[in-house]
Amino acid sequence: MTEPALSRPAAPADKTAGAPAEEAQAHRYACRFCGEALRHTFVDLGTSPLCQRHVTPARFDQAESVYPLHVYVCHACFLVQLPAYVPREEIFDAEYGYFSSFSDTMLRHAEAYVQMMVPRFGLGPASRVVEVASNDGYLLQYFKRAGVPVLGIEPTTNTAAVAQRDGIPTLTRFFGRDTARDVRAEHGAADVILGNNVLAHVPDLNDFVGGMKMLLAERGVVTMEFPQLLHLIAQNYWDTIYHEHFSYLSFTTVEKVFAHHGLTLFDVDEIATHGGSIRIYARHAENTAQPVHERVAVMRERERLAGHFDLAYYRAFGERVKESKRSILEFLIAAKRQGKQVAAYGAPGKGNTLLNYCGIRTDMINYTVDRSPHKQGNFLPGTRIPIHAPEMIRRTRPDYLFLLPWNLEREIVQQMADIRSWGGRFVVPIPTVRVLD
Repeated sequence: MTEPALSRPAAPADKTAGAPAEEAQAHRYACRFCGEALRHTFVDLGTSPLCQRHVTPARFDQAESVYPLHVYVCHACFLVQLPAYVPREEIFDAEYGYFSSFSDTMLRHAEAYVQMMVPRFGLGPASRVVEVASNDGYLLQYFKRAGVPVLGIEPTTNTAAVAQRDGIPTLTRFFGRDTARDVRAEHGAADVILGNNVLAHVPDLNDFVGGMKMLLAERGVVTMEFPQLLHLIAQNYWDTIYHEHFSYLSFTTVEKVFAHHGLTLFDVDEIATHGGSIRIYARHAENTAQPVHERVAVMRERERLAGHFDLAYYRAFGERVKESKRSILEFLIAAKRQGKQVAAYGAPGKGNTLLNYCGIRTDMINYTVDRSPHKQGNFLPGTRIPIHAPEMIRRTRPDYLFLLPWNLEREIVQQMADIRSWGGRFVVPIPTVRVLD
C-alpha cells in the first residue's frame, strides 16, 4: 500500500526566545508521526530502568541498564512522545511483568465493554473480534463467553501463554502491516479491532494504524482506549511516563493520525481508567454507515481551548512535576523523622517512574506488595525495593500504605481496609500527596 503524503499543519510561531539553548536547537529525533525534528521538551525525568523489568534475587548484584525519560512535543502535529530509546523487543519480552487479570477493576471494565459492544454493533457467532496487545486474555474471555469468535495478538510470550492455556487463540507477534496482512489471509477481515492501552505503546505509529486499516472489514469498527493527554497535564499524572509509553495522546492528534491512514473517528467516550482516558471509535473513511457523533467536535474543541495548539501549554508542565517531587519527598522525610514505618502497595510501571525520579529507596519505603505472584519475591527496578505478597502488610503493620497504582485507589482501599484497625493510613501521591482519613 502506498503511503499518502502527509498533510502537515502550519507550524505555529516559534516561542523559544529566551528558552534554554537546548530547546532552540534541532535534535536528532524526528516525530514518529509526521517526521518533523523534535525541538521542544515536554518534560525531562532523567534516566530510569525499564519499569516492568523486575530484579530477581539471582540478578540482585548485577547492574541495570537505564535510559532517558526525556519527552518531547512536536511543534507541527503536537504529538507528545518519548523517543524509542529502547527497542520494543527489549520491553515487551518473555519476562514482561504486567498481567491484566490481577486487577479486579480492569476485569470489570473489560466485561462492561463487551456487554456494550455486542448489542451496539450486532456481534455474534459470524463476527470476528481481534484484540491487539491482548495480554493474558483478560478481555477476550468475555467475548468468547458471549459466543463471538476471537483472536488475540500479543508479543509477550509469557502473558500469551496464559491466554492460550485458558482457551483464547493468541498469535505471539507484534502488530503492524505485516501481521495484519498475514492475519487477514489466514483468518479473514476483523469486524472489531480493539486495543486497550496499546496505542501509546507503539514506536512505529504509522505502521500500527496502517495495519488496522488493512485488517478491518468493510463495515468494521476499531476501538482504542488510552489515557488522554488532557488529563495527564491537568492532573499532573507525570508518573505515567515510562519507556513502555512511546506516545502521550490527545484526541486531536490521534484523529489526525487515523485520518492520514483512511480511518475516521466517528465517536468518543470518556472513561475513568488510568485517571482519565478516552475510547475512540473508528471506521473506514469511505464507510458512511456510521455518522460522526457530535461528541467528536466537542472533544476536539475542549482540547483546543485547553491549549493543544500552544507550545507554552506543554512547557509549563515540567515545573509542576518538580514541585510534585518535592512534595512527595517532604512527606516521606517528615514521616521517617517521626519514626513512622511506610510500606507501598503495588508494583506498576507508574510507580517505578515515581520512585526512581524522586530517588526513593528502602530508606523511605521499606517494601511494597503486589497480588501478582509473577512479581512477588523480586525487587523493583532501580530502587531495589522488595516485592512481597499483600499478607506482609498485616504482619508488619506499617503506619502508612503508599499507593503506587493510585488509579486503583478505591479497589485497594477496599482490599486493605483493615489497616485502619492498627491506625494505618493510606497515602495517595498523585496528583498531590493526600493522606486518607
